[in-house]
Amino acid sequence: MRPLLTALGVLLLLLIDTLLMIVPLLLLALLRLILPGRPLKAYCARGVMCCAEGWVEIGKRIFARLLPTVWDVRGSAGLRRDRSYLLVCNHQSWVDIPTLLEALGGRVPFFKFFLKRELIWIPFLGLAFWALDYPFMKRHSKAYLERYPERRGEDLEITRRACARFRGIPVTLVNYLEGTRFTPLKHARQASPYRYLLRPKAGGLAFALASLGPQLDALLDVTLVYPGRRVPGFWELISGRVARVIVDIQTRELDPALWQDNYQSDADFRRFVQAWVSRLWEEKDERIARLRGAA
Repeated sequence: MRPLLTALGVLLLLLIDTLLMIVPLLLLALLRLILPGRPLKAYCARGVMCCAEGWVEIGKRIFARLLPTVWDVRGSAGLRRDRSYLLVCNHQSWVDIPTLLEALGGRVPFFKFFLKRELIWIPFLGLAFWALDYPFMKRHSKAYLERYPERRGEDLEITRRACARFRGIPVTLVNYLEGTRFTPLKHARQASPYRYLLRPKAGGLAFALASLGPQLDALLDVTLVYPGRRVPGFWELISGRVARVIVDIQTRELDPALWQDNYQSDADFRRFVQAWVSRLWEEKDERIARLRGAA
């Protein structure tokens, strides 16, 4: 009974937090659309980000007050809010996003996620995602693209346009290279060469680097590990049944060579970026094995 009451209490407080913050956030977003002049638009944009950061901070306090989860965050020293980062992370569960917010909220610029288009229909949150300029990806299936080949490259174009909006402001651009949550079934279907990861997709990352590379100060290579036999879901988190989450953060320099050529048209450059991503993923897979073994 206690886990159910905990979950209901967390949901109620998160709902109140969302309702309190989304009204001023949406008003500022609408003003940003209609007001003339760049200074006024910039002022509204800063207000939108303040609302979002306040929403995250209140959510963190709700979790701290009601949940027993230990957030074992490693490697966060030296991060700054006035710098821009490209964040790559393994993806296993709906718990991943609150974990990232818990570990890095207030330490780096507010996150910009690439989201599935369907998420825009989530009540309240979909509007908030729109107000925060989150790019919505279409992610057509392979069968769909075979029927409509003219739709190939749509997500890469969305990535390019989104990154253009982020130029000149501190940003943390989050990229889930696997493109979907890890499951044993997906792992088997892909014949993934990694133990704990799906195959990474380099295209979106390459276009983000092409658009924002010179602005980015570092790569945040974040690895999430949930000790235990299975990966928890969001309900398990908010009902107080997740004892510990490990968040390992490796800050890496970005090689300017990663954005010097054209990923689409230059086959040699494409292989270079893909090889870099493969090495990154091999190291991450080994890191997960070590963290799981030591947990």
